[in-house]
This record gives sequence, structure tokens and C-alpha cells, in this order.
Amino acid sequence: MKIAILQPSDVNDDFAQQVKDLFSQLNDTIEQVNLDEVFKPENAITFAYCMDKDKMVGIALMCTYTVISGYKGWVEDVVVDKAYRGQGLGRKLMEKLVDEGKKDGLSEILLFSNDKRKAAISLYKSLGFKQKDSGLYVLKTN
Repeated sequence: MKIAILQPSDVNDDFAQQVKDLFSQLNDTIEQVNLDEVFKPENAITFAYCMDKDKMVGIALMCTYTVISGYKGWVEDVVVDKAYRGQGLGRKLMEKLVDEGKKDGLSEILLFSNDKRKAAISLYKSLGFKQKDSGLYVLKTN
């Protein structure tokens, strides 16, 4: 298994299709954004991935941004292929993102997880994430 950070130059049609197929296991109702959009220069993104030979088996993304309260990371789109769950790949992907965040000097890393995703929440807590006393609000603009 290979855990690495995806570079825009590594993306090809096969890779993009594998990401699309994998992400659909997380949520098949969301219309996915093309990887060209994800890797636009103005989009500060860290894209960790796991390959088993030529098969994409896991992804985890973190965007970074600066606001008055600090330089932060936000984790999204963490998914491991159903056939590979329970092997610690989600942990390795998250550790990769946390390590990158520490190297980049982030003041904190945030994420949201649905209360129903018990295994994911357990993983995040074991990595030191703590539930924040706040509500998450969303405004759909399209």
C-alpha cells in the first residue's frame, strides 16, 4: 500500500475515474467536482491518497485558509473503499494530513462528521480531535 500526497501533475483520466468511483461510496448523491477544479492554483488543497498497486483504495482532503483566528485546515471527503475498511487505512490517511498540517504550521485542523459515522468519529477522537461546542450551519447557494 502506498500513502502519498497527490500532485496535480499526477492526475490522469484513469486516476480521476477511480477517485469518482471511490467518492461515490461516501456519498452517491453529491455531484462531484472535476479534479481540475479541485487543483486550481487558488484552491489550497492537500489530497492524501492510498493505492493498492494500481487501485485507488482511499482518499482524504484538507483545504487550508487564513482568517483572523489563525491558519487553519478543514478536512473533507475521507473515504476508504468498502473492501479495505478495518485495515487502518483511514488512520494512515488522516495521519498524513495531520503531519502535513503540522509541517505547514496550521493553528488547528477542523472536520465535520455525521453522528451516524461511529467508526469515523472513533478514529478522529483517537487522533486527538475533540468535539467543538458549536453548531454547524449551512446555506446552499445553488
